[in-house]
Parts: sequence; C-alpha cells; structure tokens
Amino acid sequence: MTRSRRAVAGLVLLALVFALVFAGPVVSPWSWDGTDFAAFRAGPSAEHWLGTTESGRDVFAVTLRGARTSLLIGLAVAVISTGIAAAVGTVAGYAGGRLDRTLMWGVDLLIVLPPFLVVVLLAPRLDGGAPLLVPLLAAFMWMITARMVRALSASLRDREYVLAARFLGVGAPRVIVRHVLPQLASLLVVDASLNVSVAIVAESGLSYLGLGVRPPDVSLGTLIADGHGAAAASPWPFGFAAGLLVLIVLAVSLLGDGLRDVLDPTSGGAR
Repeated sequence: MTRSRRAVAGLVLLALVFALVFAGPVVSPWSWDGTDFAAFRAGPSAEHWLGTTESGRDVFAVTLRGARTSLLIGLAVAVISTGIAAAVGTVAGYAGGRLDRTLMWGVDLLIVLPPFLVVVLLAPRLDGGAPLLVPLLAAFMWMITARMVRALSASLRDREYVLAARFLGVGAPRVIVRHVLPQLASLLVVDASLNVSVAIVAESGLSYLGLGVRPPDVSLGTLIADGHGAAAASPWPFGFAAGLLVLIVLAVSLLGDGLRDVLDPTSGGAR
C-alpha cells in the first residue's frame, strides 16, 4: 500500500475521520440528543464548540452522531453488495449453462430497473429507518460487479489448478472458495471500498429528501437538510456536516483508487 500515495492519503484521512467520529463524543461535554434550553442557534463558544442547532442541540456532538450513522450505513451496504456480487458472479461463472443464464437474466432484469424510483417508492414505507435502508441500498449496487465477477470466474474455470481440483473430486463450493475467490480478491476489495462512498452519498441524498434515516436518529443528510435553510445566518450546523461528508467521500475515494493501483498494476500503475 505504501507504493500508492493516494492509498496512504486516503487511509490516513479515513483513520482521522474514524478517530474523530468515534472518539469525539467521549471528550464532548454534550450528548448528541441533549438539549440546551438556554442556547438556541447559538454561535461557537467554550461550552458549545461549534454552536447549537435551532432546537438547542450541540452541533459538534450531533454531527459526529450523524457521521457515525452514515459511515456505518456505508460500510454495511458495501459489504452486503460486494458479498452478493461475489456469490452470484462466481456461481454463475463457474457453473455455466442453465444456472448461469438464469442468474444473469435476473441480474439484467435488476439493472434495467430505475433504482432511484424504486427506492423513493419503497423508502417511505420503511418505518425501521437505517436497518431497513441498508438492504434496500445494497439491493441496487451489486449487479455490474456481479457481471465482472462472472466473466472472470468463467475464465478461471478452465485454469489448470481448477481442473486438477475438479478431477480430484473437490466439490464446487470448495473450489470456488479456495481457488476462484482468492483470484478475485483485488477486484472485490476495490469494489467494496468504492461502494462505501457511493452508499454514503446515496444515504445522505435520501435522508436529505426525508426518505432515509428517520428522527430521532440523525445522519449527515438529515443534518444538511436541517441546516441549509439557515446556512447564511448560522453556518456551523450546515458547514460541519457538509464538510465531514466531503471529507469522508474524498478519503474513501482516494483509498479505493489507491488500492486499485496497488492490487491491479495494469489499471494505471502504482504511484
């Protein structure tokens, strides 16, 4: 990883973000759901480091809570979507035949569905908030990767070591796990890392529109939506949340691009 400056920069930025998000509430004098009834939309002070919201909540504490929610959603969506892509793609590519055609037909059907429209229609009916938002987002983020994994798995199916394992009577699941998936590790790692930023942006957009995380919980999207109307007079609630969102997406994107350079030198070479 040290061969790629972008990977190192992304990893350092992401580590700093995680340290701030998870360690910040420990040193903050206010909890994210606490209310100061003597300070509504107050400016930064020794008591409230970044001021307060219009409802009297500490901006520093509530924004770190929102960033943690967005990060956890992004990580969960990335893991689930990449896992589905790996499972469907490897099974289709290795098995071939009718199973391959059936799985790819299902993938093609999902690809042509407009994901934003489906999410907008389903999200208002999901009263569970973040726990149900994660599988909904993950359901529309794995199809392209599954097709790539399927093509690579089909090419690996005729490799000598795979044929040798099959001739020795090794079952298909074991061959996939021990001989196919390790060859796809670089693709899956990069895909998962880039999916984190995509999922965070998608969640923030839905939450901004009121279709994502529901009160009393918060995310970066809900905080940006709450603060943008008064951003000119009280910029701290909007600015801190928007700045953290940009920083998280930048860090994850740098890390993903750097990992692609390191794990797949043919994509552009290590830097």
